[in-house]
Amino acid sequence: MKEIFERVSIRKYTDQPVEDEKILAILRAAMAAPSAGNQQPWEFYVVRDRSKLEELSLVTPYAGCAKRAPAAIVSVYREKLWAPAYAQIDMSIAMENLWLACGEQGLGGVWLGIAPVEDRMRAVEEILGIPEGLRAFAIFPLGYPAEERKQQDRFDESRIHFI
Repeated sequence: MKEIFERVSIRKYTDQPVEDEKILAILRAAMAAPSAGNQQPWEFYVVRDRSKLEELSLVTPYAGCAKRAPAAIVSVYREKLWAPAYAQIDMSIAMENLWLACGEQGLGGVWLGIAPVEDRMRAVEEILGIPEGLRAFAIFPLGYPAEERKQQDRFDESRIHFI
């Protein structure tokens, strides 16, 4: 795990702000994800405030890259006592769409899950003032150039096995 943290942490982030229209396009793709348990709508917090990004970077060692990002998206789902796992499944699908859309907008992004670790979720909720009944799911720092994500590309023909 240390290798993953180091690989993520050394990425070069853009020193330019990320335009609102790019963030909205990314979030639109995330919210278009299919729902496993009809938990939509989700909510997203776009964080640009440097002090908040610094605080978020302390929540988990893997979030260290958040403090260098020009912005981060924190995804939040509505807590449902009857089926909490459905909300997490739905948000996982949404975050995958968000990650792919980030690349389409010429940005890189890192999906840093914090659910279902209770103390990390609660810390993020407190930092951002997320109201009761909503649960923080993941921190998504964005803003490094798309070419920097090559090492994170998932397609690798050597991992495909035809039987």
